[in-house]
Amino acid sequence: MPAGSNGSFTIAHISDIHCGGVHFSPNLIERAIREINDLSPDVVICSGDLTSFGFKPEYAMARAYLNKIDCDSIVVIPGNHDSRNVGYVHFEEMFGDRNSVLRLDGVTVVAVDSTEPDLDHGQIGRGRYRWIEEQFAEPADLRIFVLHHHLLPVPGTGRERNIVYDAGDAIECLQRAGVDLVLSGHKHVPYAWRLENLFIVNAGTVSSQRLRGKTRPCYNVIEVNGGHVNVWRKYPFHDQERIIQFSTETLAFEKYTARIETEVTTR
Repeated sequence: MPAGSNGSFTIAHISDIHCGGVHFSPNLIERAIREINDLSPDVVICSGDLTSFGFKPEYAMARAYLNKIDCDSIVVIPGNHDSRNVGYVHFEEMFGDRNSVLRLDGVTVVAVDSTEPDLDHGQIGRGRYRWIEEQFAEPADLRIFVLHHHLLPVPGTGRERNIVYDAGDAIECLQRAGVDLVLSGHKHVPYAWRLENLFIVNAGTVSSQRLRGKTRPCYNVIEVNGGHVNVWRKYPFHDQERIIQFSTETLAFEKYTARIETEVTTR
């Protein structure tokens, strides 16, 4: 079983920071970082859109914020906003490879860049399927796949244009690889599904006020105890609520309806 310092394994999942944009809220990201540091997670995952336009000063700002996170294992991938204006070269300079693998305490995290330069849509690409399966081939208690775009349509996001172009083949690849959990971001609307043996959890935006409907800035906290996984949605400055809990052994699960609040506090 995954085992951190207290017998459990904790992941903080943030997404869609959007440094440099008019809707970016420094108070929200600073608060989230303080909360994450208090949590002392084993891994922090950032699933893309660190910037608004892919410019170097925005990347520098994002790098400075992530440097404040007190965690030895941080996984970062670019989003579609980060690949604008040839921004992926700045990503590689400041964050390293756009595809990565982390193995820690029985947990394997494979993170890939699903973006296309200057386009909002994305894809995994058939050329990477074998590589993905090879990375998950080693023994692991929990296998996590990370991308920026959606593998499934997200309710409350309008006309769906943002699932990866090769979603069907990518899902089949992940199922062959024995993946338990898929994490993504992109449309600023959090949601969770079970699809056959996969659990797919989408994060909202942690620090942008560019929100759809009554969604609020938030990030996810994933708690793993043996084969049991709890996913919590945490609102900076506010409380948290459970999104979904499931068993990787029996695949039994329970989803929870989010409480909707109309006012966002960022003080």
